[in-house]
Amino acid sequence: MLILGIESSCDETAASVVKDHREVLSNVIASQVEEHKLYGGVVPEIASRRHCENILWVVQKALDDANVTLSDLDGIAVTYAPGLIGALLVGVNFAKGLALAANKPLVPVHHIAGHIAANYIAHPDLKPPYLCLIVSGGHSHIAEVLSYTEFRVIGRTRDDAAGECFDKCARAMGFPYPGGVHIDKASKLGDPKAFTLPRPKIAGNEYDFSFSGLKTAVINMLHNAKQKGEEINCNDLSASIQDTISSIVTEHCLNAAKHFGYNKIAVAGGVSANSGVRTAMENMCSKNGFSLYMPPLSLCGDNAAMIACAGSYNFDKGIRSGSSLNAYATMNLEENVPFDA
Repeated sequence: MLILGIESSCDETAASVVKDHREVLSNVIASQVEEHKLYGGVVPEIASRRHCENILWVVQKALDDANVTLSDLDGIAVTYAPGLIGALLVGVNFAKGLALAANKPLVPVHHIAGHIAANYIAHPDLKPPYLCLIVSGGHSHIAEVLSYTEFRVIGRTRDDAAGECFDKCARAMGFPYPGGVHIDKASKLGDPKAFTLPRPKIAGNEYDFSFSGLKTAVINMLHNAKQKGEEINCNDLSASIQDTISSIVTEHCLNAAKHFGYNKIAVAGGVSANSGVRTAMENMCSKNGFSLYMPPLSLCGDNAAMIACAGSYNFDKGIRSGSSLNAYATMNLEENVPFDA
């Protein structure tokens, strides 16, 4: 089975061909990081325009690299939610046109389900059910992966996501966009216990996250120091931020695993590339006898291989969409994808 995946939910235009669920034949990504760096973050209008410029050659290169043609494909998978609405619309409408022209099934994929599927590519032995921690710039979830296409979210952020907290703290410290990677580098030179930062507890669900207070505390600390003419050691602050976020997500994941009876844990999303998160999860799983699955760094960020992989399992399930498929800026992971019988 050959599935072409298309991803355009944020600022990466990506296409990939995946064979038999987990074998990546091609994985092409056109990044816009350097352009958005000028503005300190992603500018949605610019992202949408660049997707329009890049998507044709990116998809063609993915097909060429895989040495396949449209007629060889069994289906075309595309991210339809969640994400920047203008960016998503570029990928969705291109995929709809391509599927119509090639007379191939169109398979909708939820972006978070795609991140979860990145682990299937990296770990041929991984099969549901298991518990997955999904941490990225826009999402922080703990989800039960009940099957390849069914999920139950048991914890989510109430406000900022972990990646957003990393990036906004980094920006306040003067690091360039994207800031998370700079905090990760600086943390290796700092003392993680130098600053005591808030670790919010959420009423109503012990597995939910809140990173807004942590972000605000860091920004206020930096502003107060600047007003007093004091200097804050950014290496120490970076190490403290990373240690705090890593310990929060790890503690919540551990509590959820024990409560729901899981000994198989996966991590996914852009923040799964963070060295502090990876080390904390490795230590926690080792201490408790859990099996841990994490994607390689190349599959942590947005890419189309994960979309093609998730799409291949949707394809097996009979999930299809027609020309009525729309893009959605927000959508819960548990919600059914658009289905045309």
